[in-house]
Amino acid sequence: MSSPQSASQSATTPTAPSDADTRRAIRPVICYPNDTLPKPDVELYRGARETAKKTDEVLVPARDARCFTVPAGSFFRISSVEGPQVGDLNLWNRDDLSERFYSGKTRALHGTHITTGERMWSSFPAMRPMATIIEDTLGWYGMDAFGGSVHDVIGTRCDPYTGNLLADSQYHYCCHSNLTRALADHLGVSLQEAEPHVHDVLNVFMCTGFTRDTGQYFMKASPVRPGDYLEFFAEIDLLGGLSACPGGDCSSEHSSDTAACYPLLVEVFTPQSDALKGWQPPAANAYDGTHGR
Repeated sequence: MSSPQSASQSATTPTAPSDADTRRAIRPVICYPNDTLPKPDVELYRGARETAKKTDEVLVPARDARCFTVPAGSFFRISSVEGPQVGDLNLWNRDDLSERFYSGKTRALHGTHITTGERMWSSFPAMRPMATIIEDTLGWYGMDAFGGSVHDVIGTRCDPYTGNLLADSQYHYCCHSNLTRALADHLGVSLQEAEPHVHDVLNVFMCTGFTRDTGQYFMKASPVRPGDYLEFFAEIDLLGGLSACPGGDCSSEHSSDTAACYPLLVEVFTPQSDALKGWQPPAANAYDGTHGR
């Protein structure tokens, strides 16, 4: 019987097999081809948006978060208003918080970053569109030479637990804590009751990607400027939570009080009652739920 490898031996890079290059050269296959996804009628939504009147607004302070509600068939816009600032967005079914934004499945269906015509999908078992992006003033950015793009569904949100793990810190104004406080205040519940509902986010305006050599998640200065916005159509009745990240434009760091930070503005617009003829909120996923039993 051979002896177990030592820790130093197990940490070394294994010798490549003779056919290593052949194995690496195998072409990738898209896991979830999205050609058969239900297509949003973006032109219908945009037409309805032209008749819409502003019905609410919420200013999210720097290094803090606020909640807002959007009825199904209405619109909400997130805008940069004073300086370059990124935001962390949570979405829930307004009437059932167990249905919430599913960033991992949204990423699997649309890619690492989302833009006009793409959707924020909800968690199992409902798994349906929650919101559709209809306008993106940063849509010109595309993918840069570093592999970076905007509005990512790969980052989780800055949080106090990772901060404590990496830097032995006790920072309370990261996006996870901001969203927890905002949801607790909105619902009138304790922080302990609210926290389990806070989930992985859409990083609005954040410019991110993965390094080519180590595959690590990176951030860089966001291209957002005052006047830029991301606008959504609410497919179902929504409760939203938005944090103005303590990293500001995320050009250097987050989870600290050193970055320049600015508010974000959320505006809600409701169209005329006849502007969405033929549209219905999407039904919950049609899977029968038997799981082979």
